[in-house]
Amino acid sequence: MHRTTKISSTFAVCAAAVLALTVASVSKPATSSVNLPMGKVQLSSAGAMAFGPGGILFVGDSIGARIVAIDTKDTKASGNAKINVEGVDAKIAALVGVTPDQIVINDVKVNPLSKNVYLSLSRGRGPDAAALIAKVETNGKVSLLPFDNVHTESISLVDAPAEGTGARNPRMQTITDMNYVDGNVMVAGLSNEEWNSALRSIPFPFKNADKGATLQIWHSSHGRYETQAPIRTFVPYRISGQEYVLAAYTCTPLVKIPFSELKPGAQVKGAEIADLGAGNQPLDMVPYKKAGHDYILIANTSFGVVKLKADNIETYPAINSPQRTDVAGVPYDKIEGLKNVQHLAQLDSSNVLVMTGQPGPGPVYNPGPPVGPINLTTVALP
Repeated sequence: MHRTTKISSTFAVCAAAVLALTVASVSKPATSSVNLPMGKVQLSSAGAMAFGPGGILFVGDSIGARIVAIDTKDTKASGNAKINVEGVDAKIAALVGVTPDQIVINDVKVNPLSKNVYLSLSRGRGPDAAALIAKVETNGKVSLLPFDNVHTESISLVDAPAEGTGARNPRMQTITDMNYVDGNVMVAGLSNEEWNSALRSIPFPFKNADKGATLQIWHSSHGRYETQAPIRTFVPYRISGQEYVLAAYTCTPLVKIPFSELKPGAQVKGAEIADLGAGNQPLDMVPYKKAGHDYILIANTSFGVVKLKADNIETYPAINSPQRTDVAGVPYDKIEGLKNVQHLAQLDSSNVLVMTGQPGPGPVYNPGPPVGPINLTTVALP
């Protein structure tokens, strides 16, 4: 996710876990459209996002404990698929009449059909901050997504945590990341169950929102099993012909869980297969293939961007004992040329969109929202 929705858990500042989904190729939604009713978009907050079929954008509203679908009507590709925009925070601030420091960017996603970029935002930093969605076109034009008289629908989550107070309000982490997978919106975050870390599967068009499966993982840096902190970022991935989710949590295990075990209300145990080091927060993951090899690009708060070597990922055994090291399990390389990366989003099979800005104040495992100028840049996948 997607970062106001990526705040430390009430129960554990540095916990980790992961969940399972489906095939990596599902990151490209189908082009078929879905008819949504006309109405007004209702968002108390705008955090993690995902694209579904026909240009439909899903927005996670942690404060409102719901998922909102918006038909963007943005389905036609332009000739230019590369985006390079400097000071996007200042451009958005000018549209809404505030200073750039009052714009908080929570998540960034590329529309796979048009290649335009969408940003979930907060206008303001206090309890009265307004939720916005900005669109950045491939020609650099910046606009706000209208909320009135659009095709939209929402569904409430039945297992959201109770509203709290302060920076560790668990309600702010109801939704930490999302993906659209085979007709379902997969939603990671916190729940009100005994095991708080949850993954929900919500059919679309929205029919119901059952309780999610809840998760337990071994956290090697802490040397214990943990269930209290949410996933920070995850991707669907196929391993040895089976469908998994690969997900990373704070301090920073990478875990796999088979999709077949994710049933509503089930308690599921994940297998940690890599450790990216303690005192760190994963931000975004982009799986890709290059020169016949499989990789996963992972942006982190303290280790920058790393390139996980995913060839033969099925051969790495589960880590189930303390591993106080920056490298354990599946190996990776640090990409030294990418600095101050706050978000990643796959643009196409060869390029990734990178959002950069200075990290906000706070510890490296949970920094504040990025400080401008905030830039969007197209970078070749390393």
